[in-house]
Amino acid sequence: MYKRVFEVKTSDRLEIIDISSGINSIVAGSGVKTGLVNLFSQHSTSGIVINENESGLVEDFKNLLKKIVQDESGYKHDRIDNNADSHLRSLLMGNSVNVPVENGRMELGTWQSIFFIELDGPRTRNIIVTVLH
Repeated sequence: MYKRVFEVKTSDRLEIIDISSGINSIVAGSGVKTGLVNLFSQHSTSGIVINENESGLVEDFKNLLKKIVQDESGYKHDRIDNNADSHLRSLLMGNSVNVPVENGRMELGTWQSIFFIELDGPRTRNIIVTVLH
């Protein structure tokens, strides 16, 4: 097993960041040729997803999250720290993904990228990257 922390610095409240190349570097540095990589965000107001990195689609994804979970809609959690929308949006995507590793690289599909989704930024976030063989 090989484990590293991957740090992501965000600049917007809702932001979608392609982290594929950084994760590929960690996988390559692990020495694992065949196995599995797990990515886990340690934050309940974030998400990790796999999808296509096309600018229009990324904007569509942001708009969908805003449409499904409205900002400032009288959520009970907002009494505490005014970020209920961020927590609710995170429920839609989850905070971890697993990707097979072959020949020392992630086996993502041709159009697939790994995205970190910031839902309550700007912040500095940690993703635990565990490469198993």
